Amino acid sequence: MNTELLAEVHAWIADDPDPATAELLRTYIAENNEVELKKCFSGFLQFGTAGLRGPLGPGPSCMNQAVVGRTATGLARYMSTRGLRSVVIGRDARHGSEDFTRVSAEILSGAGMEVFILPEPLPTPVLAFAVNELGVDVGIMVTASHNPAQDNGYKVYLGGTVDGVNYRGSQIISPADSQISHEVSLITSLAKQPRGNDAIVLDSSIVEKYVTKTALIAGKHSMHDIKIVYSAMHGVGTSTLQQVFHKAGFAQPILVEGQSKPDPDFPTLPFPNPEEPGAMDLSLETARTFGADIVIANDPDADRCAVAVKAHDSSWRMLGGDEIGAILGQYIASTSPTGVLATSIVSSSILGKIALAHDWKFETTLTGFKWLSKVENLTFGYEEALGYCVDSGTVNDKDGISAGLLLAKIASQLKLQSKSLIDYLDEIWNLYGFHGNEQISHRCQSLDQVHSIMERVKLSPPTHIAHYLVSSIDNLAEPTDGLPPTEGLRLWLEDGIRIIIRPSGTEAKIKCYIEVISHLGRDEATKILNELRTPLSQYLKHS
Repeated sequence: MNTELLAEVHAWIADDPDPATAELLRTYIAENNEVELKKCFSGFLQFGTAGLRGPLGPGPSCMNQAVVGRTATGLARYMSTRGLRSVVIGRDARHGSEDFTRVSAEILSGAGMEVFILPEPLPTPVLAFAVNELGVDVGIMVTASHNPAQDNGYKVYLGGTVDGVNYRGSQIISPADSQISHEVSLITSLAKQPRGNDAIVLDSSIVEKYVTKTALIAGKHSMHDIKIVYSAMHGVGTSTLQQVFHKAGFAQPILVEGQSKPDPDFPTLPFPNPEEPGAMDLSLETARTFGADIVIANDPDADRCAVAVKAHDSSWRMLGGDEIGAILGQYIASTSPTGVLATSIVSSSILGKIALAHDWKFETTLTGFKWLSKVENLTFGYEEALGYCVDSGTVNDKDGISAGLLLAKIASQLKLQSKSLIDYLDEIWNLYGFHGNEQISHRCQSLDQVHSIMERVKLSPPTHIAHYLVSSIDNLAEPTDGLPPTEGLRLWLEDGIRIIIRPSGTEAKIKCYIEVISHLGRDEATKILNELRTPLSQYLKHS
């Protein structure tokens, strides 16, 4: 076995606070398992603008107590140099989340920080809310959101204005990520770091305050007898959503059996992400059984919201992220006198047209709520990956619970008129033209493969996709539309077709976002999307 690797492994074992991961490394050494050791020691898990996210396991390349402890130590140093002194920590119910919360609290307390811990596993939006409600400097959410069961992660929020950026309880952006990462890289021994036990575990009042403020979104309106099916996808959303809907005056949603309680193994789901094929099957089956009007589903940390409704032929279908964004944007702009709408560069262009029609301000940002939450006076912001902010004053981040409540309110009001969300969408398309949007994902074996494919795409972009000519290409790594540079290409095809190709920010995937706009309706746009889908997938596969 490589002696340099072996020395690195032994040094890590000596400093590992978790006997289980240390013992696993000893087993790999005893088995002479260099393949697994190289996986675990292929560099320190990258701290990016989404914080940490990766597979559970031993060594610096995985999520474990040693990596989280060093990250918390680096974060404490970052805080100290900026006079930040307080932090609140939340967690979901994934494997490792309790331990990672405890280790972070001990390290930050030992560094002299005032540390608060949410009382139980709770949705990410509650953590984002708590940062502002408590007036703390930093928030940490231990979660891997919608990633597979073997992953965990670590999101970092800032509370006030830091280095000239007004965060107000939102996720970090560059250069904070690289600055924290630099501090983490300087940590050579976790065993030497002092630990404290002064963290304060908050009581349920923090959740009650979130529930009370979020329920106000429903307002005072006459609610029809609407039947809602809800899935938490084995995550932590059920209890908080039930409290919010009860406070808002809705009947309790019908829970999807087998998915309502937290289960870190996600046994009924191939991937705990409502966008993935098959993820909504149990929800739709429950809706048919109970004769529901609408299905609402959150991802495991409840910051995303999926919706399914009955189509005109009485079949059930899941609405796309851009369709939900159009519904929420049109409703909010139609019921408020003025405001600011914003969406990400990969999302539909429909929101900009809604803003223009209502004489509202509109902004486009890079992908991710870390950017959308920085839009000043944001009234509504969304990204096509089922992320929606409908009440930035309460949660300056995406919130799947408040979005679900507002969608239930809209559906309830439409039912009084013998209409559905599908009818409302048709009215939007009649006003602005049909916007057909679709995402194609190419799952890769590693982040290195993602990088290799993206490099080949940039060096040799397509000239045609199907029979549609690529008329121009924007390299998003160069200043574009006043936005900061980001990795990806935007292709403009004839007939106004737009395609964006970019790497996922959280998984080993390459994502393609297609938009087709047709004033002739859904059928024409669907025909074009069908023509593009397979050639685009094949292009990525062979790039």
